[in-house]
Amino acid sequence: MENSLVKTPLRRLRKRGTKRSWRLKQKLKLTWKSIKIRVRSHLPGFLSSKKRLTHVKSRNQELAQMARKICKVSNDSTKSLAFLLQLPKYSAIDFLDRGDLMTPAASPRENISKMWRELHGSKNWENILDPLHPWLRREITKYGEFVESVYDSLDFDPLSEFCGSCRYNRNKLFEELGLTRHGYKVTKYIYAMSHVDVPQWFLSSSLGETWSKDSNWMGFVAVSGDRESFRIGRRDIVVAWRGTVTPTEWFMDLRTSKEPFDCEGEHGKNVVKVQRGFFSIYKSKSELTSYNKESASEQTMEEVKRLVKFFKDRGEEVSLTITGHSLGGALALMNAYEAAREVPELSGNVSVISFGAPRVGNLAFKENLNSLGVKVLRVVNKQDIVPKLPGIVFNKVLNKLNPITSRLNWVYRHVGTQLKLDVFSSPYVKRDSDLAGSHNLEVYLHVLDGFHRKKSGFRVNARRDVASVNKSTDMLLDHLRIPECWYQVAHKGLILNKQTGRWVKPVRAPEDIPSPLSTGPKPIYSS
Repeated sequence: MENSLVKTPLRRLRKRGTKRSWRLKQKLKLTWKSIKIRVRSHLPGFLSSKKRLTHVKSRNQELAQMARKICKVSNDSTKSLAFLLQLPKYSAIDFLDRGDLMTPAASPRENISKMWRELHGSKNWENILDPLHPWLRREITKYGEFVESVYDSLDFDPLSEFCGSCRYNRNKLFEELGLTRHGYKVTKYIYAMSHVDVPQWFLSSSLGETWSKDSNWMGFVAVSGDRESFRIGRRDIVVAWRGTVTPTEWFMDLRTSKEPFDCEGEHGKNVVKVQRGFFSIYKSKSELTSYNKESASEQTMEEVKRLVKFFKDRGEEVSLTITGHSLGGALALMNAYEAAREVPELSGNVSVISFGAPRVGNLAFKENLNSLGVKVLRVVNKQDIVPKLPGIVFNKVLNKLNPITSRLNWVYRHVGTQLKLDVFSSPYVKRDSDLAGSHNLEVYLHVLDGFHRKKSGFRVNARRDVASVNKSTDMLLDHLRIPECWYQVAHKGLILNKQTGRWVKPVRAPEDIPSPLSTGPKPIYSS
């Protein structure tokens, strides 16, 4: 009896010790399993190939050793795993060219024909923004890349006689920029006047003789080919508007006064008005110019009406998606307003996808746009100041006085549904980076690619090329070794004449010289 009394506490201690050790083993087992999954996710996608490179193996071993050290440092599984999660997915070695062994920069695109109306905003994107539906993410990215193509092909060299024009003709724009995978054809270029009541940022050549002293290339109209139309469930007409080349300066110059926009609408206190500078860019024209005998508005609407009639006569379902960044987002809203009002065949099928767009008009503009059935998705970076303009201070104060000021018609209003992103959710962006970079379109597309939902971190399986962030910024972490503002014309546009040994400016191919007339054959829509 005495022996049993003595042994009982020891047995209990042993039993407790066994339970503790078992729990610790389970924790370590789960932690190590999570670590291995995380480590594998850090490795480049080409590891799945049978061809294993030596330096890749060493990279794998380094990560594994680091993970083991983390586990030894602390028995607290939560702390060690959280520390491991802070490891960057990419390093400088991941940006070396390894040909076909590298992970593709884009995800496969599924057939979305059964869901296209919801993705196009028929229900104001309810229940597909948080978490962000992967199909919607890819569609938004596609339209963002159309806008980015306008920036990438714009000649903004003041020493060029073609400054302010596109460097390629419309028939080969997507081919030159690697966007043929989207399955669209450009049908028309859009030009806007530069000598109107707008800031000094509008591009103009410093030379005497130029392609145009009055106009700037602002975007294009494109349409989906047969294959892409089958995938997305309808014939999609796209209008893409670019913003400014120097986005941190132009808002300071624009006047905040408004201009009547819809002459056919109500008058008096309920008259539809938009910001005066935006209106001037969109509506100005002159018979004395070569490219703007018609305004940007008239050029766009003429082409949209032509395409709608062409495809409606063939019995097809047609949608209009207007997209733009910065100033382009403002032009997109005015364009959508006109299209919904003037093309009844598009009723309910007009949507706007904007990036970093400012406020455009008053309450009457917002309400009329909603009543016309236009669906607007505004993609906004938390750190971007442009969506808070015009009237950043005044509008903020009035919003606090709501609902007293909710019906004031002279206050600038945002329109549509907002998708809010956070630049610093990306593990690749400098925390002390210039906030002006938060307005950059490539930064928008990068953060969008990593966004899943508000309360989750950057997606581990994000596919978009991280190096694109530094195309015209210096936002990426230094250890990635991606040069700042690396996207530029080789040798600043000069080429070596091998016969004379001289560096000279190349002569543009005849088909790439801007022309006010439509050049080349009409696009074939069957691709």
